[in-house]
Amino acid sequence: MKEKITELESRRKKALLCGGEAAIEKRHAKGLLTARERIDLLVDADSFRETDMFVHKDGDDAPGDGVVCGVAKINGKNVCVFAQDFTVEGGSLGEMHAKKIWKVQDLSMKMGAPCVGLNDSGGARIQEACDALCGYGGIFFRNTAASGVVPQISAIMGPAAGGAVYSPALTDFIFMSEGTSYMFVTGPDVVKQVLNEDVTTEQLGGAKVHSSKSGVAQFVYQDDANLILGIKRLLTYLPSNNIEKAINRLSFYTSFVEKVDHFDIKTTKIKRNKKK
Repeated sequence: MKEKITELESRRKKALLCGGEAAIEKRHAKGLLTARERIDLLVDADSFRETDMFVHKDGDDAPGDGVVCGVAKINGKNVCVFAQDFTVEGGSLGEMHAKKIWKVQDLSMKMGAPCVGLNDSGGARIQEACDALCGYGGIFFRNTAASGVVPQISAIMGPAAGGAVYSPALTDFIFMSEGTSYMFVTGPDVVKQVLNEDVTTEQLGGAKVHSSKSGVAQFVYQDDANLILGIKRLLTYLPSNNIEKAINRLSFYTSFVEKVDHFDIKTTKIKRNKKK
């Protein structure tokens, strides 16, 4: 029994490290958070309960199969959350990755709770071929089934390319971060090959394009921390489902303040404004 418990703790420790310390440091150097750090900032303290922590494709050594899923509370209200982990397989979607998201979407409908997706993915996991495409189909089906039943919120916190871009477009609200989030079906290289046009990722699918031209994104923030604050604030305006009465006044309860002065990427701590 002791050996089993030791093995369990070892597997849990590995899962919590995502893609490893080197991958985490690389993200921090770019001013980006990991999937777990984003969830920690989003939800109420000690409220996150993870589902399927040890799930991954047979034969793969991919912690959590590149996505962290679970249920939590935000401002005291139940929510279902998933965050794609770019440090594991580039956040790409395979069969088990998709099934973990399916479970969160199903829980959202059963609980009558909002579903928040933190997207950071390079698209389908090519080596899984049709299994990955089937995974996307299941996500899209659940997006449409939940439409008008529970709020669905998507945060683009990195690339959302290929198949990864469709699901956010089917949700109710999309948040993007300046300079680090992109949404497009095909990237600049494909555009160059097909149309012989030079275009940057920002011009093709950056926050400015989608908030001012395409109309896909409703909210744009300067960094991860303020984007997450925006999600928390939006949820204070929304009922949890189509049965609950609409909220008629703002009851903004959160550990955040109206504006985040500074986010320390090394310690994942926020310096808050002082009350006047």
